[in-house]
Amino acid sequence: MVPTPRAVAPDLVECVLDLAAEVPPGRVTTYGRLAVEARLRCGRGSARQVGRIMALHGDQVPWWRVVTASGAPAERVATRQLERLRAEGVALRGARVDLGAALHAFVLDVVPHDHEDEEVDDA
Repeated sequence: MVPTPRAVAPDLVECVLDLAAEVPPGRVTTYGRLAVEARLRCGRGSARQVGRIMALHGDQVPWWRVVTASGAPAERVATRQLERLRAEGVALRGARVDLGAALHAFVLDVVPHDHEDEEVDDA
């Protein structure tokens, strides 16, 4: 008996797609990095869930900007993905993205800490 894949919560789908949409042309992110950002912003998310979301809903965002941790494109769309990445000027090393040159850095909104209430120890 083959297990039925569990559905991904709609709010997690929205969160992951919003994050993927933040990656600008010429940059990429990885499934794992998207998962980390999803956990920070939305409270949950794994690389497998991100992969599933991108497979099912990635056509709503620039899906080609999400690659594996090694910089390799997704197997089932590798040719199209590499063509789109080349067209955007993404740094490649063979058939992999040069993550050192092209990895997008997400900006996390940080709430400023109010230091007025803290006591300062001058010791």
